[in-house]
Amino acid sequence: MSDPQLVLADRVRAALAAAFGPSFADTDPVIRPSQFADLQANVAMSLVKPLTQERGEKQNPRGIAEEIVARLDVDGLVSKVEISGPGFINLTLADGWIAGQAQAALDDDRLGVPKAEHPEKVIVEYSSPNVAKEMHVGHLRTTIVGDAIARIAGFLGENVVRDNHVGDWGTPFGMLIEHLLDIGVAAAERDDSSVSDLTAFYQAARQKFDSDPEFAERSRTRVVRLQAHDPDTMRLWQVLVDVSKRYFNHVYTRLGVTLTDDDIKGESFYNDLLNPTAQELTDKGIAEISDGALVVFPPGFKGREGDPLPVIVRKRDGGYNYSTTDLATIRYRSDTEHADRVIYVVGAPQSLHFQMAFAVARMADWVKGGMRLEHAEIGNVLGTDGKILRTRAGGTVKLAELLDEAVERAGAEYDKLNPDDSFDAATRDAIVEAVGIGAVKYADLSVARDSEYIFDFDRMISFKGNTGPYLQYAVVRIRSIFRKGGISPDDAHGPITLKEPAERDLALHLLGFGAAVKGAYETAEPHRLATYLFELASSYTAFFETCPVLKAPDEPTKQSRLALCALTLRTLVTGLDLLGVPTPERM
Repeated sequence: MSDPQLVLADRVRAALAAAFGPSFADTDPVIRPSQFADLQANVAMSLVKPLTQERGEKQNPRGIAEEIVARLDVDGLVSKVEISGPGFINLTLADGWIAGQAQAALDDDRLGVPKAEHPEKVIVEYSSPNVAKEMHVGHLRTTIVGDAIARIAGFLGENVVRDNHVGDWGTPFGMLIEHLLDIGVAAAERDDSSVSDLTAFYQAARQKFDSDPEFAERSRTRVVRLQAHDPDTMRLWQVLVDVSKRYFNHVYTRLGVTLTDDDIKGESFYNDLLNPTAQELTDKGIAEISDGALVVFPPGFKGREGDPLPVIVRKRDGGYNYSTTDLATIRYRSDTEHADRVIYVVGAPQSLHFQMAFAVARMADWVKGGMRLEHAEIGNVLGTDGKILRTRAGGTVKLAELLDEAVERAGAEYDKLNPDDSFDAATRDAIVEAVGIGAVKYADLSVARDSEYIFDFDRMISFKGNTGPYLQYAVVRIRSIFRKGGISPDDAHGPITLKEPAERDLALHLLGFGAAVKGAYETAEPHRLATYLFELASSYTAFFETCPVLKAPDEPTKQSRLALCALTLRTLVTGLDLLGVPTPERM
């Protein structure tokens, strides 16, 4: 399947080279949607200045457009070319070309989306919860958005490495291990150990550390043993890690997230690399001692008073920190993993930290051969009051409780819309779970990742508008057509013909799938794909309401419309799967 904008861009570039010479072959044709045609080439206006300089006399954009059109080869692709206004080139695609491209997509297992010819090694770091702490709403976006980016990259054929950079090392583990010894290891090792117990466990350890000097001293001593990899201490540390993994996996399974234990490279993984990293920065003359600490001053970063901002590599007490770990991680991903692209799906408040860490890595020559380091910033989740989402008591909202409420509310909405539901309890519960989880995920993925968004259950669980349930229902509605007709979507082969405006509009929307997926990957912005899917579902709704399928006026029209339904179904299901949104068979 060919994206119309890309195909027309190539044709216009060829016309530019023919009209004005090879030096103009790489000029952006500025292909955009048009209210007067399918697409519009707006390049003529941008060529006025360079052509005026080259030809020595003032050029008219409309005249430039006429020169482009005179050399534009679009036979079989475009049915109508018009110049409007000062030099806009309006292009109406040929119905036969649209139908042919839609047919090709229907007949292709990948919907016409090619795999990368030269796959990149792409590391996507996301989720990154802390051991011995329950995941909260702050982990929701990093987990969901990161997983969608990884899914999309994998679909395009990139060599994807999922990386769950969990917080599993550091001074808090001294107090956690000591508290574990106080209450007994057996309780935490049980498979039925609940995360709520673990959360209470963490809070009790913290309270004891703050109020009991003897416990605090034991905890500090335990940290030293942990850092020295004392076998008994490491065994106790592993108990805490294993309990947390069980909980993480429960949440990931419910969210439909593809992370596994094999994807975990926590802070502990890089512990032995911290000293060599600091030593290399010192040996290269990049790090220096300042006020007793080993620091790097990357150029261009200044504080409020104009003083240079440091990246602290080693603290005055000889300990390492978050920055050291991230620098060691970059070094490892460059020297050992040989990554082409690293996408950090982390909250926007960490923006300055990553900018400075990336700058230090470049100073150290750890960013090699076109390697790209990207902070995919994640905005905050807000409550309906416009403030950071919190519980009524002002505490952090637990992720598991939020998902429970989403499913409960989805169930209430579903029962209201389906009072005579004939499904058995198990089927109804599975549908409601998919709708509730899908609503939460899509609400997140449908907004730009770096923007804040309001977590509003009433809006996200609605079956109307740009919501997960609306898209899920669009899928179910298409499946119901095939069930009623006693036909499998796999047996709908067309041929596709376009007679009605709604048929043409739907087919044209279907041709944009590949560009939407590729754009979402290139920018690490899944909301681009979500927007496309919503627009496709809306186009299908218009088609559904005006073009009878099973009661089409004749058999060829029926077969064509069934083929359009089958292609829409596969495109929606594939797209939603790339976002990690489930699609129930029935609703």
